[in-house]
Amino acid sequence: MNLTKEQQDIINSSGNIKINAVAGSGKTTTVIEYAATRPAGSKILYLVFNKAVRMEAAVKFADKGLHNVTVETAHSLAFRHIVFRHNYKVRAQGYKTHEIAALLNLQGNGEKHAEYIVANHINKCIAYFCNSDKRKVQDLNYLDTVTDPKAKAFVSTFYDYIIAQTRLLLSKMDKGEIEVTHDFYLKKFQLLNPQLGYDYILFDEGQDASPAMLGLFLNQKAVKVIVGDTHQQIYSWRYAVNSLEKADFATYHLSTSFRFGHDIAGLASEILDLKSYLDENFKNSVSITGAGNSTEVKTRATLARTNLGLLLKAIEYVTENKKSRQIYFEGNINSYTYADEGASLYDVLNLYTNKRHLIRDELIRSMKDLRELEDYIEKTEDVQLSLMVEIIKEYESEVPAIINTIKKRHVADNDKSKADMIFSTVHRCKGMEYDSVELVNDFISEKRLAKLREDRKSFELNIPKFNEEINLLYVAVTRAKNSLSIPETLLPDAFILESPSIQVVKVKEEEENNLPKKTSSTAAKTRNKTEKAYSLEQIRTTHKGAYKPWTQDEDDELAGMFGDGCPIKEIADHLGRTRGAIVARIKKLELEDFY
Repeated sequence: MNLTKEQQDIINSSGNIKINAVAGSGKTTTVIEYAATRPAGSKILYLVFNKAVRMEAAVKFADKGLHNVTVETAHSLAFRHIVFRHNYKVRAQGYKTHEIAALLNLQGNGEKHAEYIVANHINKCIAYFCNSDKRKVQDLNYLDTVTDPKAKAFVSTFYDYIIAQTRLLLSKMDKGEIEVTHDFYLKKFQLLNPQLGYDYILFDEGQDASPAMLGLFLNQKAVKVIVGDTHQQIYSWRYAVNSLEKADFATYHLSTSFRFGHDIAGLASEILDLKSYLDENFKNSVSITGAGNSTEVKTRATLARTNLGLLLKAIEYVTENKKSRQIYFEGNINSYTYADEGASLYDVLNLYTNKRHLIRDELIRSMKDLRELEDYIEKTEDVQLSLMVEIIKEYESEVPAIINTIKKRHVADNDKSKADMIFSTVHRCKGMEYDSVELVNDFISEKRLAKLREDRKSFELNIPKFNEEINLLYVAVTRAKNSLSIPETLLPDAFILESPSIQVVKVKEEEENNLPKKTSSTAAKTRNKTEKAYSLEQIRTTHKGAYKPWTQDEDDELAGMFGDGCPIKEIADHLGRTRGAIVARIKKLELEDFY
C-alpha cells in the first residue's frame, strides 16, 4: 500500500494527536494503519459516529487481523454500562410532545396549547442538558438556545416551570419510573466519569461530538487520537461542538482526497473561503488536493439542504419523467414524510382540509386549524413541522397521489444499487459518496452571504450558524466522485470552471434562492421563490383554470401532450393549471399506464 507523507507522519506519531482530514482522504485506512503499528498487545478502542459505520469498520479491522481493536459508538458503550446495570427500559424513539404533557400533567395558563408548547421545550431542554458536559440542568441557560422572538418570549415567561419539569422528567427516568432515552443513558454514563481501560482511543467524526461525548473521551488516561474535518461540522443543532478546535493536541492533516479530482477539490476550497465574508479573520488552513481519477458512473444522487427542497425535487423527477424510474431515499422514504414527533404529512393535510376525523397524531388533532399550528411552530421553532406546512401549502390535496407515486418507484434498501436516482439531505448522506451528484438550489449562496455582510450592522449576526450553512454546501459538493451538477447561484464568483466534470445549471432570475425561511402566519409574504405557498386567488392570477372542473376537451389535450412526451411544466402552462393539478389528472386518467 502506497501511503502519502501525511499518512506516514500520523502513523509514526506519538502522544495525543488530532487529525484534520478532508473529505475522501482515506482516514479509515490511516486509522487502521495507525492501529496496526501500535505495540503488540495494546488495547485499542475506535469510537465511531453511528451503528452503520461501526459495523463497516469492525469488518475492516478484522480483515487486517487487528483483533485487539474494539469498535464502538458512544451509545453502545453507555448502553452496556448503564442500561444493563440499572435494568432500564429504553424508549427507542424518544417521547412525543403530547406524551410529556400527559406524563407530567402539565397545565397551561389559558394560552392556547401552552401545555404542549411547554412540553416541546422540556424535550429540547433535556436534549440540551444530556448533550452537554454540565452536571446539573441549572448549570445551563436553555434560553440561550432559543432564537425566534416569539418563542423566546414564551420561554422567558415559563422558564422556571420548564426547568422544574425538565428535572422532574429526568428524575423519573433515573428512578426507572418511565423508559429512558438514548440521550439520558449516555449522559448518565458521562457523569459517572468511567475509566474504560484502553491504551489507545481513536475518536472518529470529532467535529460533530457532543460536549458529553468529548468530556467522556478527554477524561480517559489512554493515548487519544481525534479524527475529523473541522469544515464538516453540521450538527450544532444537536448541540455538537468541534472537538478538533477544543482539544489542545498536536495537529496533523490529511489534505489529499482520493474520492474526487482537482476540479471538485478546487470548488470545495472556494466554498470554504466563503467563510471570510462574515469572519474577516478566517483563513482556511487546509489546501485540498484532488487525487481521484474515477470515470465510471454507477450511482447518481440528488442532494438537498432541506427535506422540503429534496421532496420538491423528487416530485419534479417522478412527474416529469413518464417512464417508470426507480428511486431511493437515504434513511427510508418515511423519514421524509414523518416528523420526529410522529406527525405525518397526511396529518397536516387533514388539518388543512378540515378532515379532523382522519388525523392520527394527537398533537395535530389538538389544533383547531393551520393558523394554530403555525402559532405553535413559531413558539417552539419546530423546523420539521414548519417544512410539512410548506409542502401542504404548495401541493395541497395532490400530496397523497404524489407521495404514492414516489413510494411506488422507491426500491428496498438491498436494491439501492438498482436505483436510477438516490435522493438525500446532506445530513443523511454524511460519510457517503456517489459517482454523480446533482445539488438542489436550497443551499446558502455567495449572494446571500454578501447581503448578510451588508446588513450586519442592523442585527446581530450568528456567524457559527452561517459557517455551518457553508459547511453543508461543502459536504454536499464533496460527496461527488467524478461528476457534479450545481446551480449557478451556488457557484462562488472566484471559482474558474475548467473541467467538464462540473456542470453549471442555469437558474431563472425569479428562482434564485436564499436560505429557506421558517413558516409563520406571514410566510406567504416573505417566502423565497423556490418555496411558494399560494392562496387560491394568487394561483388563479397565473393559472386561470386552477380548481375548475376538467372538460372533455382539456382531458383530450392533456392526453395528447402527455403522449407526445411534453414536460409537465409545459402542459401546466398551456392548460393554465398548476403542475400538481396536472400530475393528479394524469393519475386520475391512468395516462401513465396507457402510454
